[in-house]
Amino acid sequence: MELVGGVDPQGVGGVLVSGICVTSPDELGNLLKEAKPQVLVDFTNAAAAVENVKIAAQQNVKLVVGTTGFSAEQLTELETAITGHVPAIISPNFSIGVNVFWNVIAEAARQLRAYQYHMEVIELHHAHKKDAPSGTALKAAELLASYLPAADRRFVYGRQGMTGERTQEEIGIHAIRAGEIVGEHTVLYAGKGERLEITHRAQSRDALAQGALMAIAWIHRKAECRIFSMAEMLRELEVE
Repeated sequence: MELVGGVDPQGVGGVLVSGICVTSPDELGNLLKEAKPQVLVDFTNAAAAVENVKIAAQQNVKLVVGTTGFSAEQLTELETAITGHVPAIISPNFSIGVNVFWNVIAEAARQLRAYQYHMEVIELHHAHKKDAPSGTALKAAELLASYLPAADRRFVYGRQGMTGERTQEEIGIHAIRAGEIVGEHTVLYAGKGERLEITHRAQSRDALAQGALMAIAWIHRKAECRIFSMAEMLRELEVE
C-alpha cells in the first residue's frame, strides 16, 4: 500500500507531511483527480463523511468508512451514492475482536431470551470522543433488540429520577467519557441470582488500524458496487 494524499481541516492550501500532500476537505475532489487513489479511507464525522463519500463515488474511488453517528437519512444518502457506483465497506468498528464480540453477544442473547434476562450495554471512551453512545454500542444494542418482541423493545439512554421498574423489553445504554480510555464495551445479562458479562477492551488503536488495513486490501479486490460489512469480509477471509 502507498499513502498518496490526505485531507484535514488544518491542511488549507496543501501541507506536505512526510512528502504527502494534506489538503483542505474543500479540495478533496481535486486531490482525488491528482493523486488518483484506488481507495479512500474516511474516519471523520457523519456530515463530512457523507460529502466525502459522494465525491469519491463520483470519481470511482473505492471506500472504507469507519465514521459513526449517521442518521437514517444520511445512511440513505450513503447507500444512494455507493450502490451501483463503487464497492465500499462501512462499519462502526474495524477491530477484529469487536466484530467477533458482536457475534458472541448476539448468540448469548438468543440463548437467554427464553429466561427473562435483562440486557444492558455499557461503553467507555476517552474524554475527547464527540458522539455518545458509540456506534459500536448502538450496534450491540440493535443486535440484542433483535431477540426481543419488536412492538415493545426500546432503548433507554441512561436513567435519572423516578423511572419506575425496568421492563423486560428495554435495553439500557450507558456512555462513560473519561481520561484516555481507547474503548471498552460490555454487555450485561442479568437473571435471577446471576449475571453474565461479555466485554471487549481495546488496549491500543492498533486494533482498529489493523482491521482498517485489512479492509483496504479486501475492498480493493471487489468489483460489485455496493456496501459490504466487516462480517462479510471476515467470513470470506476465514474461508480463504
